Amino acid sequence: MGFVPVKALVLIQLSTVLLLSTVYGDVVDLVSWAQPPHHHAPTYPPTESPKYHKTHPPSPSPHPHHHHNTHLPPPVHPPSHPYPHPPSYLPKRCLVAVQGVVFCKPCKYTGVDTLLEATPLLGAIVKLECNNTKYPITQEGKTDKNGYFFIEGPKKITNYGAHKCKVFLVSSPQAQCSNPSNLHDGKVGATLKRSEKKPSNPSLPYELFSVGPFAFEPATKCH
Repeated sequence: MGFVPVKALVLIQLSTVLLLSTVYGDVVDLVSWAQPPHHHAPTYPPTESPKYHKTHPPSPSPHPHHHHNTHLPPPVHPPSHPYPHPPSYLPKRCLVAVQGVVFCKPCKYTGVDTLLEATPLLGAIVKLECNNTKYPITQEGKTDKNGYFFIEGPKKITNYGAHKCKVFLVSSPQAQCSNPSNLHDGKVGATLKRSEKKPSNPSLPYELFSVGPFAFEPATKCH
């Protein structure tokens, strides 16, 4: 059997298609039927390329570590100039003066550490005693109408030794208020505290200390 011409073959195919179209009533895409379908891979829109942060490689250490380092550290030399002496914060050396106030407590507050309803005591004797030497040195003072006393310390005692001094109640001029109470250590001896108040006479070479307030009280409570 001989070869069939190409044109004749195409006419046979077209005739077959027309016949099928007429029988089944379908519309056939002659172009797509005549050309075999091509399967294309699906395409997607381009995506943004990932961004990478630029990193720098670590710089080599200027002093690499050696596992077998036999070099010793350089010796430390003392400073060529000696250190200055620290400043002295001690106060200026001077004599000692002590001030305070003495009250008389009412009988209903006997034995109670309070100054409620207490009144200033005139003529009470107070003693300053310092133990800076072999034997104690004492100095006494007397209260005024306001119960205030001011004692100039012995000439042998300076403010450097004030921590060894104490003030005691000695006596009261009133028989009904003659028992020394231990309010603020007036009976056992009160240590000196530096006062912010300056002496009335600034020319005196004293550093002023304070104690108290102290109080005398009746021997017994009220009946």
